[in-house]
Amino acid sequence: MNVQFTGIADKGKVVGRDEDGIVTFVEGPIPGDIADVLVFRKRKGVFQGQTIAFHHFSEDRVAPKCSHFALCGGCKWQHMKYDAQLRHKQIVVKNALQRIAKVDTSVMEPILGCEEIYYYRNKLEFSFSTKRWLTSAELNAQVSNKENVLGFHKAGAFDKLIDIQHCYLQGGLSNELRNRIKEIAFEQELTFYDNRAHTGFLRQMVVRTSELGETMLIMGFGYDDAPLREKFLDAILASFPTLTTLVYAINTKLNDYLFDLEMVTYFGKGFVFEQLGPLKFKVGPKSFFQTNARQGNELYQLAKEYAGLTGTENVYDLYTGTGSIALFVADSAKQVVGIEEIEPAIVDAKENAQANDIDNVIFYAGDVKDVLTDEFAKKHGKPDVLITDPPRAGMHPKVVAFLLELKAPKIVYVSCNPATQARDIALLGEAYDLKRSRAVDMFPHTHHIENVVLLELK
Repeated sequence: MNVQFTGIADKGKVVGRDEDGIVTFVEGPIPGDIADVLVFRKRKGVFQGQTIAFHHFSEDRVAPKCSHFALCGGCKWQHMKYDAQLRHKQIVVKNALQRIAKVDTSVMEPILGCEEIYYYRNKLEFSFSTKRWLTSAELNAQVSNKENVLGFHKAGAFDKLIDIQHCYLQGGLSNELRNRIKEIAFEQELTFYDNRAHTGFLRQMVVRTSELGETMLIMGFGYDDAPLREKFLDAILASFPTLTTLVYAINTKLNDYLFDLEMVTYFGKGFVFEQLGPLKFKVGPKSFFQTNARQGNELYQLAKEYAGLTGTENVYDLYTGTGSIALFVADSAKQVVGIEEIEPAIVDAKENAQANDIDNVIFYAGDVKDVLTDEFAKKHGKPDVLITDPPRAGMHPKVVAFLLELKAPKIVYVSCNPATQARDIALLGEAYDLKRSRAVDMFPHTHHIENVVLLELK
């Protein structure tokens, strides 16, 4: 079927229609391409497939910068001009507000793009494996995939990795660290992790960098062997004297998740400092923090602008995380009250408040739908401005219902999912009008979009 692609969709897919108007979702093309598509799934009148031949390439196509682009999938849109990426992301937000929230989109402001579209992440996770992901050509040539590699998982392949030589997502020491660590592993003849047999010494590594030039390395080992570990870690420190801190964990579980394990500081202070506006944040191995600090500053500035604070307001910050937004706006408010479900994040929030000499913030650990009650509102006073930054699933229906009762004069809603944000805006529509909206691109070359809206009580 001949398909003309017109827009981007969720999870990095592109959407198009054939001559009969049938909607098709495919991964790989960009808007403006025309191609033949082999359909492999049909559901509710919508096709999903893969391209088998191109008839026309979009004028927005560019050569991808990364040599791993065709395999990796981490940067879905690196073959599309950045201004086109922004244009299509703006359309995604507009469609959500129109079709789901059913609001007037004339209040939308131009999307805020990134000045730096490469090396913008401050955290990346890599894995070790005994198997390399093979290209179709390599499979046809019957190349063996038994090879010790350090890199990213290919989507859908838990035991095979793309051997990353250079990644354009994270700057600083990231690429040098990864490549040198692989060399050290070969020099010391260390075993890489086999995800099927659950054997091997080297399992994971995480690199955190900061705008202040600090770098944290977290190593995950498949089993505990102190002599091997110390020799390996000492070799890393000898190669990177500017490394700020080195942390490790022993991961003998069947899953790769590191952050429920004990983190042991082998070298340094065990954390790094990150800058966000005028504030410094202590970021530990398990801390959640904005992955793009430079653009995070722009996002928070926008939220603060929408809040319109004068120094007299009582502010609630729902889903506060490590308190980054709460602390960011605290200098312009009388009081800020933050609520977050994850207790370790609240510990970080309190430490960061103390480190920045901020004493007009109060943090609570607990599920927002359980903490935000009439008694809570009586204790802390009705908010003049309510800021909410929920996870991708949006706000719980109980939270939305309570906001309708609470009747804060202003709600600033920060979202990483325009669809669930639009759903919540529709639910709040009986009491609130949409006054401002602006999308923020935090992650160039990906389908992810942040959107900030201002709702005012009718």
